[in-house]
Amino acid sequence: MELPIFYAPDLEETLVLSDDESSHCLRVLRLGVGDEVMVTDGRGHFFHARIASTAGKRCKVEILGREDWAKPWRNRIHIAIAPTKNLDRMEWLIEKIAEVGFDELTFLDCRFSERHIVKMERVERILISAIKQSQKAIMPVMNAMTPFADFVAREHGGRKFIAHCNEGDKTYLPLAFTPGEDVTVMIGPEGDFSESEVALAVEAGFEPVSLGNSRLRTETAALVACVSANLPNQT
Repeated sequence: MELPIFYAPDLEETLVLSDDESSHCLRVLRLGVGDEVMVTDGRGHFFHARIASTAGKRCKVEILGREDWAKPWRNRIHIAIAPTKNLDRMEWLIEKIAEVGFDELTFLDCRFSERHIVKMERVERILISAIKQSQKAIMPVMNAMTPFADFVAREHGGRKFIAHCNEGDKTYLPLAFTPGEDVTVMIGPEGDFSESEVALAVEAGFEPVSLGNSRLRTETAALVACVSANLPNQT
């Protein structure tokens, strides 16, 4: 039987699960002293542990063993996206790309953005749940809302792409890079990137790409971009 997985970034120092994780462990799963669990620190490790104490409704564990976890994709995937007005769709996206596998996510504030504020605490909870469910031991980097111009001006390792629906020459994303290359892909809002934003990105070294002939919702486009960057790099 598979052991339940919990997330504790400082487990080796504290040996204690957070309030949320302790509540899930003790109140939802009804585990108790002596029960064994798996814990990830989000830094590439799984810990086989046993519940040692539940005093104060905090779950303290003893570590029985540690296992290193190597991510199954060999490049670094950074998705930058203008969040949708309906936050449920962003939460769905985070869950799905976590299942596929990615390394960093940035929320973009664009000219046609429908949402300019994202509650990162809620996003982080969704992401933690998704990495546990998909049995991953690396916590992706999450970046709060970033102005478009600031994002394109930053240094990004590997290949840089902007997916848009405006006219002009574009390469089909799955054919645009060589497996093994780090990839950053920008996905615009429902109203797409403005022409001036596309021009600014291209000037900064971002390559225009297409995600196919179908017109995709923002969250679907981001999922397609993540899959396109991940699958050719599976080890």
